[in-house]
Amino acid sequence: MGILRNVVRVGAISAVTLAMSLATVQPAAANPSTSISYPSGSTNTRYVGKAFDACSAPSLATIQKWNASPYRSLGVYVGGASRTCTQPNLTASWVTAVTKMGWRLIPIYKGAQPTCGGRATDPKILPSTAAAQGKAAADDAISKGAALGMVAGSAFYNDIEAYARDDPTCRTAVLTYASAWTSRLHARGYLSGVYVNLLNGAADFAAVYNSTAYARPDAIWVARYDLSTSLTGWAGIPNSFWAVHQRAKQYRGSHDETWGGVTINIDNDQFDAPVATVRYGYTVTSSIPLNARSGPSTSYPIVKTLPSRSAVSVLCQTTGLKVVTTSVWDRLSDGTYVSDYYVSTPSNTTFSAPLPRCTYSYQVAVSGNVNLRSGPGTQYAIVGSIPNGGLAAVTCQQSGSLVFTTRIWDRLDNGKWVSDYYVMNPSNTTYSGPAQRC
Repeated sequence: MGILRNVVRVGAISAVTLAMSLATVQPAAANPSTSISYPSGSTNTRYVGKAFDACSAPSLATIQKWNASPYRSLGVYVGGASRTCTQPNLTASWVTAVTKMGWRLIPIYKGAQPTCGGRATDPKILPSTAAAQGKAAADDAISKGAALGMVAGSAFYNDIEAYARDDPTCRTAVLTYASAWTSRLHARGYLSGVYVNLLNGAADFAAVYNSTAYARPDAIWVARYDLSTSLTGWAGIPNSFWAVHQRAKQYRGSHDETWGGVTINIDNDQFDAPVATVRYGYTVTSSIPLNARSGPSTSYPIVKTLPSRSAVSVLCQTTGLKVVTTSVWDRLSDGTYVSDYYVSTPSNTTFSAPLPRCTYSYQVAVSGNVNLRSGPGTQYAIVGSIPNGGLAAVTCQQSGSLVFTTRIWDRLDNGKWVSDYYVMNPSNTTYSGPAQRC
């Protein structure tokens, strides 16, 4: 992981003040913001807006009708021993078709449940094996997701039903299970989420937000049926926790809704959090073989060539050297780049929906807040901040002013910059793949 970055960031604006802040460094023995190792064929995908979840994934025909609804994301139960409903529609071809229509998917895994909660028939999270169960759940979620076409960089949400918070043994087992789930997902290049009842479980996760005993999940999805879609002002959870595109709320429980003449029994959700990443199939449009490169410019080495009219799997889009009419480049599922001008995406001048931008999100580790800058250095203006545990969505990296052990700075998806020292990627001394150079 490299050395830990649990330090005080005070927003120094002068050399003297900066020097004073550097002198206060006290590395922690452990850190809840565990590192993530993303493989080359990965990216994160975020959804902001209204969502719904249903016990069984609706048919493709139903989803087509529900294009008339205000929803553009839905939760799907990808696996778990406590999953209630069968999933006849949830196949790789269904995922491909639904996401090509512009829907984002929220992968839900419902495995073992607390000994002091859930149904009597559910397998239970046992205090003696909670860590092993959490690790196994993460591996199974990844396997089930991969079979559906969900790739590294996806976020998986572990469904932990309401439990009795006055049972300390049960509570500790739940936190241990979720910590192992998070650590295992991070080690394999995925983001971690938990779904938990706001009044019967969520406060326990907030209580250990800064604890070095548990790996912190990247996102929290709470259930609270008060019809409020607000993602702040939650009882027992400070607004500074899971504060940067890391929250979702299930605000209305089971009920029937009808859109496009088709009725489904659903729960309502408001989302501002990471979801599944999938591949999007397109075709090479050039009349000659297309060069796939190691970066988004013709100055990067050619890794391979793609035959004219051949199929390509695109994960995300980014900016690079302009080719004919566009500066957009497509990152393929093997980590190589091709100019979007020669790919059959909807536009050859700008970004194309539903493709996400290429980003790699990591929690920041800092006591308090870390400053965001207008450029890659402490000499640039402060233009915001990220609280401890917030997600830094990195689009590219560049050398800048030295901060502790590194000159690397990360450009975020909002155009702002943060020192890589505070970002929990694999290195805090040099570049960390697969983010491109700025």
